[in-house]
Amino acid sequence: MADTVADGASQRRLSWPVQLDKLGVVIAVLTGWGLLLAPFATMRANRIVAGEAMGVVASLPVWAAALLLAAILTATIIAIPRTPTALRFLAGLVALAVLAILIGVAGGHLTPDGNTYARVSPAYGFWLLLFAFALLTTDAMARLKLGPVARIGMLGLTTLAIGLLLVSGQWDTLSIMKEYSSRAETFSTELIRHLLLAFGSLAAAVVVGLPLGIAAHRIARIRAPVLNVLNIIQTVPSIALFGILIAPLAWIAANVPGASAIGIRGIGAAPAFVALFLYSLLPVVANTVVGLAGVPRQANDAARGMGMTDGQRLAKVEFPLAFPVILTGIRIVLVQNIGMATIAALIGGGGLGVFVFQGIGQTAMDLVLLGALPTVAMAFAAAVVLDAIIEMTERRGR
Repeated sequence: MADTVADGASQRRLSWPVQLDKLGVVIAVLTGWGLLLAPFATMRANRIVAGEAMGVVASLPVWAAALLLAAILTATIIAIPRTPTALRFLAGLVALAVLAILIGVAGGHLTPDGNTYARVSPAYGFWLLLFAFALLTTDAMARLKLGPVARIGMLGLTTLAIGLLLVSGQWDTLSIMKEYSSRAETFSTELIRHLLLAFGSLAAAVVVGLPLGIAAHRIARIRAPVLNVLNIIQTVPSIALFGILIAPLAWIAANVPGASAIGIRGIGAAPAFVALFLYSLLPVVANTVVGLAGVPRQANDAARGMGMTDGQRLAKVEFPLAFPVILTGIRIVLVQNIGMATIAALIGGGGLGVFVFQGIGQTAMDLVLLGALPTVAMAFAAAVVLDAIIEMTERRGR
């Protein structure tokens, strides 16, 4: 008996006193790889030649390298054990802020004075570190269970911080900003086209899809055919659908008076808009059907007992209760369309995809990022905002 007690006490003394966080261990691996094995920045003589990859110490002044290493190591040490969530959140934010500021310092440090041709770009080590601490921050936010208003507020603060960095000129020495400075006017034009394609096709899909979804819910015999047709459209690859639409839209432009004058033609924004509209219909229609089908029968019975007509029940009972589900479909469409609008550039539809495909053709990856990063940022922001709105509508509905 005494031996058993002694063995138990010995095991307790030998047990690891700190509980490890699984995500923290993953973040430690990523940060170790990003700091020790991966380059932090790439220096190129001009925008298209192969560059020289450099680690943290070679990319930054001594003070900046020391600051970066201290911030990254501190945040990693906080992430590995099961530390308080608020501390993990703060550590992730600080690490992200230090990375964002010091990559600009690396650009100024590596660019020779007076050299307008040299290009400095973040290397994959920087992106690995950025991903690791973005993961830490988002995980901490999820654990903190921030409300919808707080999440939108965090998004606003992040947008403000990035805007201040852009306005301050901290990133002006980076290659992506040099690509932007030579295309500032074109960038604004293509950004507006991108937003018009994404939001315009969404608006058209809502105008058509909501009545179609209501009809499919009310009339059972048309529900399966409508959803099956929309499912078939959804399975067609986007580039193939763009190509399929070129011929009929070209015929309409040539034979229908006034069609060409309002922008309908075989290539350009028209086929891209129509394709995005067609892709948007299934989530809107399907979520409308599901949302209306999920309305409790008791609510409809109570509305009938109050003497409401079918139209009044739809407007005052069914639609408000189904709205969170319908809004989920709209969220899916908007995030999808922001990403897919990039492909419109292949058929002359404009948008941020212009820079992506120009960069691929010129083997200029910073030009690719000039189109890709704003697209990803807009899709992420749209998802955060609409998720928050959906949560608020669900609370109001309950």
